[in-house]
Amino acid sequence: MLIKEIIDTIEEVAPLELQESFDNAGLIIGDPGCECSGVLFCVDVTPEIVEEAAARGCNLIVSHHPLIFKGLKRLTGATVQERAAVAAVKADIAVYAAHTNLDAADDGVNYTLARLLGLTDVMPLATSPGVVGTLSPSLTPRELVERIKTVCGSPVARCTALPEGKVSRLALCGGSGAFLIDDAVEAGADAFLTSDVKYHDFVDNTGRIFIIDIGHFESEKCTKQIFYHIVSKKFPNFALYYSETEKNPINYL
Repeated sequence: MLIKEIIDTIEEVAPLELQESFDNAGLIIGDPGCECSGVLFCVDVTPEIVEEAAARGCNLIVSHHPLIFKGLKRLTGATVQERAAVAAVKADIAVYAAHTNLDAADDGVNYTLARLLGLTDVMPLATSPGVVGTLSPSLTPRELVERIKTVCGSPVARCTALPEGKVSRLALCGGSGAFLIDDAVEAGADAFLTSDVKYHDFVDNTGRIFIIDIGHFESEKCTKQIFYHIVSKKFPNFALYYSETEKNPINYL
C-alpha cells in the first residue's frame, strides 16, 4: 500500500479541484510513492498528533485543516505549526489535508452534518459549500439547539433570540460560515448553523434568521469519521486510526 493510494482514494470523493483558491489542501509533507504503514485521522496537526502517529506506527497523517496554510518562512520551532512540521519531517511522517474540497464534496462535511442532524431533501446553498434541508418533524428552536449540541458534542451554543414557532428548514456550514447568512435567508431557511459568527452578525440578523453558533472544532470533528469511511470502504483491513490525543484547542470554563 502506497501513500499515494490512500490520497487517491480520498480525492475520488474530495478532488483538489473543489478547494477554494485561498486553500492549501493536498499532500503537504512527504513522498506519495512511499509505502504506507498506517493512517492517523485528525482535525488539526500538532506535535502531539505527530507523536501519536509515530507511536501507532503510522507514517501518514490525514487532517482536515492544512498544517501549512499561508506558508512558512522559517522552521525554528517557534510556533506549534513549525514544531509539528519539523517533527513530521524528522519522523518521516507524511501529512495530507482535505479542507475546503472536503467541505464542498457531495459526501463531505456539510452533507454529513446534515445527515447526522436528520435533515431530508438536502441541497446546496446557492453556489456555496453550505447546504439546506428539511427537519421532519419540525423542532422548537430550543429542541433544535439541544439536538445540535448532542450530535456535535458542543457544550454550548451561541444563538440569536429564540424565535416563536418551530424550525422546519435548516441551513448549515461547518467551520466559519457567517458569510452565508444571506444565502441561508434567501433559501428560505428558518435557522442557520455554523461557527465563528461575529457579534455584529448576531445584531444585524436578529429577527431575520435564527443563528446557531457552535465551536469551530465541534462543527468539523466529523471529518475524522468521513476520512475513515472513505478509506476503510476501499481498504477495509488496513491500519486506520482516529486520533485519541486530539483535543479542542478552545476550553469552555
